[in-house]
Amino acid sequence: MHTTTELVLRAAALAGPTGRGSRRILGIAGPPGAGKSTLAARLAAALGPRKAVVVPMDGFHLAGAELVRLGLADRKGAPETFDAAGYACLLDRLRRPRGATGATVYAPAFDRSLEEPIAGSIPVALEVPLVITEGNYLLHDAGEWASVRPLLDEAWYLAPDEELRVRRLVERHVRHGKDPAYARAWVARSDEANARLIAPGRHRADLVLDAG
Repeated sequence: MHTTTELVLRAAALAGPTGRGSRRILGIAGPPGAGKSTLAARLAAALGPRKAVVVPMDGFHLAGAELVRLGLADRKGAPETFDAAGYACLLDRLRRPRGATGATVYAPAFDRSLEEPIAGSIPVALEVPLVITEGNYLLHDAGEWASVRPLLDEAWYLAPDEELRVRRLVERHVRHGKDPAYARAWVARSDEANARLIAPGRHRADLVLDAG
């Protein structure tokens, strides 16, 4: 069991001197509801904005209109409903900041109140030595997702208590406007299918965390 302090120290080591023209990337993966965004935010807050910025994978959700066009609206959150190639390209650009055009790289975010990605939301300044990225499919090895893991200097996998994880998921969907019955059905049908797909990736992580 790793304490928050131990994890912060491990992230701080990644945020140390990187050599000219490079930046490190820490990836936090795990199933839906595992607490990835919470942990990423805690690490970034502990290190401070000069040391670390969080760039979530969810910024690469396809827009709702595009999901409808592709017939994937009822699969939102599945691997094929993201721009995986675009995400990998951004990570590659973030790793080599001095090779990028301009001092600041802008990353997209995901607005849960709108359920849409928002471009140009997260500035990553040239001098920031560590990007913390989090999402379901960082360790997935199918299609374009396979190019993500080699871009991570270190990868952590969150393995929470399953009952707690599912309860958190339902609560999150309700908090963002879904009817409780609909939220439970969505979790059982969609989120849990994605969780089963994500689980085999844990062996590609450098660190597996039992997340409470």
